[in-house]
Amino acid sequence: MTSKLAAARYGKDNVRVYKVHRDQKTGVQTVVEMTICVLLEGEIDVSYTKADNSVVVATDSMKNTIFILAKQHPVTPPELFGSIIGTHFIETYKHIHVAHVNIITHRWTRMTIDGKPHPHSFLRDGAETRNVQVDVTEGKGIEIASSISGLHVLKSTGSEFWGFIRDEYTTLPETRDRILSTEVDATWKWKKFDSLQAVKADIPKFDRAWSLAREITLKTFAEEVSASVQATMYKMAEKIIAAVPDVETVDYSLPNKHYFEVDLSWHKGIKNTGKDAEVYAPQSGPNGLIKCTVSRSVSAKL
Repeated sequence: MTSKLAAARYGKDNVRVYKVHRDQKTGVQTVVEMTICVLLEGEIDVSYTKADNSVVVATDSMKNTIFILAKQHPVTPPELFGSIIGTHFIETYKHIHVAHVNIITHRWTRMTIDGKPHPHSFLRDGAETRNVQVDVTEGKGIEIASSISGLHVLKSTGSEFWGFIRDEYTTLPETRDRILSTEVDATWKWKKFDSLQAVKADIPKFDRAWSLAREITLKTFAEEVSASVQATMYKMAEKIIAAVPDVETVDYSLPNKHYFEVDLSWHKGIKNTGKDAEVYAPQSGPNGLIKCTVSRSVSAKL
């Protein structure tokens, strides 16, 4: 029996980068904190099959490169910075043909003190991150997927779930009023960009799309009387497709964070179910996980 190397990529993960921009005129400072992963593909087979490291760009060198590029270039929007990093590696090393760059941007929100935005103080107001995946392929352009991740939302009413299959395995009761909570993971994939210059030409679109996607997600979640997570997430994706013409597909992954009523009737007849429910038990056990991909229809592209 013979074997061959079918696929290979390597790189540096968990590169933590913080950059501060100081406006000398106003004294206002802006901060960005990122966690970056870079993986490279190319003519690197011999490093695996022949123990020949002559084709290896050391992962420590890759880490240093990220810091230097962060000093030399803007790091926002992250779609641009990821494209800068990926393009650098395929242009600098002729045997490297694909660069995969993942950037997680951590949320720092400017503090408001005495009703005014503070010039240099920030708070971490949640686990939500803004993520991008950038894949730069030599001669084939740049593919970008932007994401919202870890956005935890809840509404105490305005959600239903009924009419589902009932058979010998079913114990879940139907409900016309329930708590709905989830942790939003939404990804929108852009049309392919020909080059770094094409990405630079579209810089304003990235922040605008992120703001729109977040606003649409929150507004639809809050205002929609939800028949199911499936129906609500489809409407969210549909609205993003309509609002951002350069987006080709939208993916949602929404785990259902369950809150169950607690029957307290055993204690002096306390009513705490149905319309009388006020105390619930948040669940950490099995939960629903609902996913979908919504694409732009063929007719919409014409």
